Order: sequence, then structure tokens, then C-alpha cells
Amino acid sequence: MTQPFGPPVGFPLGPPLDPDAVHLWYTLSDDIAAAAAIDAYIGLLSPDERARHDRFLNERARHEYLITRALCRTVLSRYAGMAPTGWRFRANAWGRPEIDAPADTGVADLRFNLSNTRGLVACAVTRGGEIGVDVEAIDRAGDLLEIADRFMAPLEAVDIASLPADAQASRFFTYWTLKEAYIKARGMGLSIPLDKFWFLRDGGDAGSSARLVLAPDMDDTAAGWSFAQLQPTDRHLLAVARRNPAAATPGFDLKVQRIVPPACRL
Repeated sequence: MTQPFGPPVGFPLGPPLDPDAVHLWYTLSDDIAAAAAIDAYIGLLSPDERARHDRFLNERARHEYLITRALCRTVLSRYAGMAPTGWRFRANAWGRPEIDAPADTGVADLRFNLSNTRGLVACAVTRGGEIGVDVEAIDRAGDLLEIADRFMAPLEAVDIASLPADAQASRFFTYWTLKEAYIKARGMGLSIPLDKFWFLRDGGDAGSSARLVLAPDMDDTAAGWSFAQLQPTDRHLLAVARRNPAAATPGFDLKVQRIVPPACRL
């Protein structure tokens, strides 16, 4: 059962979430190893989440999943008077998790999105509209040029290939995180072809602004979409995508906070 709404006693509330704001919370999952914290995080999980956690055979994947769920539950509780254990989620038609709460609970307009990669977990929160976040470990191995040729828009693949070899990985992940953040915000997963939209960037680094361009047959409009990128560590790159609920009004105020999910059961 969920608790009555109102500030949960003893739980740290976050800053006010204005309609034009996105709050990005992240944690370095490799830094969380204390047995007491792990046990407390397991205690936050729903029965379904606990079952999924226990099915992971890979220890790292199991750990990343646990930290992701703990971050999600404790972050959301900063915006509403609900204990971390009280949140319930449902999946949309494409599997994206969403808050499952009655309209009169005060969280009907709360939107979130999660991403995790080796060593880092992120949770983006906003009110209304669509939100997506993607984080990638930029030191991972793989034939990035082949992936770009197969999956990205031609302009992006050509841009990556035109760079010196030591600069290609950075440009690849700049595009990749933007594209993943967009499709996650749409909530439709890989049913959106990655070569049917692309990004025009104003500068050469990951912090440059990016403008979305859609193929004519895409069931969407670029109006209202805004993007931000940051590099929270030397080996991680992150992108946030948000469509303002005011339709054609772009832009958002991004606030970023690194935290360790509180090891508590409220």
C-alpha cells in the first residue's frame, strides 16, 4: 500500500520541480558495495523486481539492475509523499516503465526515465511532456564505424568516418546518446528506425547544442523537442531529450545532482 501524500518523515525531499525543468540524478554504481546498503536496496524492490533481480546470472548486471531500481524509487520519493517501497509501475505497449498511480494522487504528471551502463546509473525526472535519458560508457569496445553505417542516418555516419581515428568514438557516442534519448522519450523503443532521424550540431564537442531532423515519413514533429548532453565522468557520456508539453515551445532548465540512493525503508 502507498502512504498518504505529504512529506515522508525523515526522507530527503528534492528541489521543486518546475514545469520547464528537468532534474537529472545519477550515481556511480561501482562505488556502492556495502552489504548493508545492498540489503536495504533489495528491501525496496517489489516482488516482481526482486524476482527479476534474482534471475540475473551475471553479477554486474544484477548489481546495475538493483542500483537502477533503488535510484528510481528513492528519487521519485523526493517529489511526493510516498515511501520508496510504495511506488507501482506499469509498462506501456513497448515496454517502457511508467508510474502506475490514480490521477488524484498528485503524481499523474510526473514523468521519469532511466538509463544504466557499466559504472553509472541515471534517472531523469520532469512534469508533463516526454522525457528520455541515455548514458553510455565511451570506452567500450566494438566496431563503431560498422554500427554507424548499419544503424545511423547517412549524414551522421559520414560525419563520424570523416574524423581522425582517435576522434571517431567521441563523435559516435555523441550521436548515439542523443538518438537513444530521443527514442526512449518517445517510449517506442527500436520500433523507431535509427536512420529515420538525425541531429545537426552547432559545434564539435558533446556540449554543443543539437537540433533534431526527422525524415518525412516519421510520425512526429521536431517542434518542442530539446536536447542536452554532458559528460559526468571521464568514461561516460549522457544525453537528455525532452518534449515540452507546451507543444512548440522548446528548451528546459536542466539541474544535475550526483547522489547515493538513501539506504532506508520508509
